[in-house]
Amino acid sequence: MDKNKYPFANLNDQDLQQVNQLEKKLSEEKGEEVILIAYEDDNNQ
Repeated sequence: MDKNKYPFANLNDQDLQQVNQLEKKLSEEKGEEVILIAYEDDNNQ
């Protein structure tokens, strides 16, 4: 993946809390650590 094409998404505190909750839920369900990364898609502008 080209890092220049997909910059990190600018998430507010509420968005980050939702991502953290989903990471925790998925980790518990899978029995292994899950880490989610949010990128912006500059190609859809």
